[in-house]
This record gives sequence, structure tokens and C-alpha cells, in this order.
Amino acid sequence: MSNIVFVSSKETPPELALLSHRVTIVASTAQSLVEAEEADVVVVDGTVDLAGARSACQTLSRSVSTPVLLMVALSGLAVLSPDWGFNDFVAAGSEPAELDARIRVLTRAGSDPDLLVAGPLRVDGAAYAATLDGAPLDLTYTEFELLRYLMAHPGRVLSRETLVSQVWGYDYYGGTRTVDVHVRRLRAKLGQFDYYIGTVRNVGYRFASAREAHRAG
Repeated sequence: MSNIVFVSSKETPPELALLSHRVTIVASTAQSLVEAEEADVVVVDGTVDLAGARSACQTLSRSVSTPVLLMVALSGLAVLSPDWGFNDFVAAGSEPAELDARIRVLTRAGSDPDLLVAGPLRVDGAAYAATLDGAPLDLTYTEFELLRYLMAHPGRVLSRETLVSQVWGYDYYGGTRTVDVHVRRLRAKLGQFDYYIGTVRNVGYRFASAREAHRAG
């Protein structure tokens, strides 16, 4: 059972009420910031006021480390983007099992260093598996290790030399050009989500967290 803070002006939705989690309802973002410190997951209700939900997610992501799950109506899915600040989202009216699964993943991600989550991207070091939008990512060993290292240091600029030493090893003599090659391959496999890996000119690369990423174009 997890401690859930539900940020909403409404009552707990049926799909959440049917679960065994302990739910605290708060009506304001300010209140959620206080409660979030003791919560496992913060669920933000975006079914009525989508602009308000976006503001709440962004404020929470800047202020607390607690994972944020956005609940949104199907009609609102098209406008979502990583810069909203949520860690994951779920469509309102989904089956309780679907909501529970997303809560459990976020709870595990908050306590398990082997599981890294950024929006639709999940890397499980223990299982040696990576998924994108729930679909397996076909990565080579080095691509997996590179992605895992980048995700483990969101927002930090990592030089090519650092990446070579940490991913390829200090005894690698192939040069830093291999980092660029592998990053290109990774971005190709991430497809429309390639913006999570940013280039810092003349320095190296930076993995953006959900709240920091800005979709190109």
C-alpha cells in the first residue's frame, strides 16, 4: 500500500478509490507541496482544469522529488509534453489495475536505483531491459549502458571523455568519436523522443528529465 496525494477539487475518482492505497486529497498546489514530502506518489487531476494541472505538475517537479502522475481526459492527451513536469500520465476512466500498475512503477522508481524512468522511457538495470512507451527497445550492450548512464545523471552535462571512461572503461583506446556514433544510434531508436538526449556543443551530452525536456519543433 502506498501513500498517495491526490491534487484535485473533486472527490477521489472510482479507479483510485477502489485501490488499497492511502489517499489524501488536497485542493491546492501549495497544500500538495506540504503533503508530497511524505507521499510515495502525487496524482494530479487534469480532467477539469488542464492548465492548472500543468502548473501544479511543473511546480511539484521543481520542488519535490516525489514522482508525479498526471490523470487526464482522453481529449487532453494530444497537448501533453515532457516540459509539463509529470513522470507519467494515465487516462481518466482507465481500469483500476492500469492505474495501480503505473503507481507501482513510479513508487519502485523512487526507491529502486536500478529502475530509471523519464516519461515514456524506462530502463531496468536489474532486468537489463529498456522500454519506450511500453514497447521493448532493441539496444546493444553499449547502447544500453550509455543510455543508463545518461539517465542516471539528468540535467548534468557529461563530456565525451567522461562517457568513454564510465561506459567504455578507462582502458578503451578508441577515442571519443565512438560516443557520437552511439548517441546517434540511440536517438534513432528513441524516434520522436530523441529530444531527451541533448547535445552541448564542444562539450558532450545531457539527458533531460521530464520537467526539463522541451520537444524540438
